Amino acid sequence: MTIRMDPEVAAAMAPIAEAAANQTPPPAGDWQTRRAAVDELIGAYTGAWVPPADVTVTELEAAAADGTPIGMRLYRREGDQPGSLAVYVHGGGMFLCSIDTHDPVCRVYTHLSGVPLLSVDFRFAPEHPYPTSVEDVYAALVWAAQHADELGVDPARIAIMGDSAGGGMAAGVALMARDRGAPALAAQILVYPMLDDRTTTPDGEIEPFAMWSTDDNITGWGCLLGDAAGGPDVPAYAAPSRATDLDGLPPAFIDVGQLDIFRNEDVDYAARLAQAGVGVELQLYPGVPHAFEVFAPQAAVSQRAVAARVRALRAV
Repeated sequence: MTIRMDPEVAAAMAPIAEAAANQTPPPAGDWQTRRAAVDELIGAYTGAWVPPADVTVTELEAAAADGTPIGMRLYRREGDQPGSLAVYVHGGGMFLCSIDTHDPVCRVYTHLSGVPLLSVDFRFAPEHPYPTSVEDVYAALVWAAQHADELGVDPARIAIMGDSAGGGMAAGVALMARDRGAPALAAQILVYPMLDDRTTTPDGEIEPFAMWSTDDNITGWGCLLGDAAGGPDVPAYAAPSRATDLDGLPPAFIDVGQLDIFRNEDVDYAARLAQAGVGVELQLYPGVPHAFEVFAPQAAVSQRAVAARVRALRAV
């Protein structure tokens, strides 16, 4: 059976597909060209979202393991005293996007859920290869737990959340927090997470629809891990699919699209979490590629996906 893209998503993404058809994609490894193009594309779409008027933003700072200041943004819905918090890790293939490109995303999730988000301005590759980014996010999580009282947060109700590469880092931080004994996490909310550096062979059915291609993936993992990518010694904190012990991790919410190159690794990770006795909810959305809700926010499937993530946030 031929896989087809959701009609609403296909219509919304038609301008992107048309532009891509007239361009030659950069070769695998060319992160500079990708960074400029994708940052502009994502910014154009999320920048068009109407920011909710009831969300306030506070700039904060934590210290990384090496003492470097790490910027953070705390998003709150005015008048709320929710008691929970999600530390948010933005996506971008390990080398793209920023706390700014995902600012509208954090505002929307906070507005819809009432749960504060603490977005982390971590350092990313290739300027800062592994383990800098995941250690920066872990430092932000530790800061949130240590400052729970002044944030009005129950330290037992802190979650980690991220999308794409940020989802992979969130899963890595969940492993790190378990192994280091703190902070205890109430949940991990992984939005089409980037989990496995070994996803390097194109799937002929998915690749024509991929918003994040196999060459993009090779580039991202190469930025993070260098020549170690795909080899036998990649740490699980970098690529959580490498983890052999998933026992004792926090309950997980994972979603992914049928036309996403991360589909198989995400479904496999969810299954292995369940086999390890970890509570897990997996949402697999038919006919949609990576980041579908960013490019087609009004599509019914995008609305369902966002609603499910909001429900997961409210459950923290």
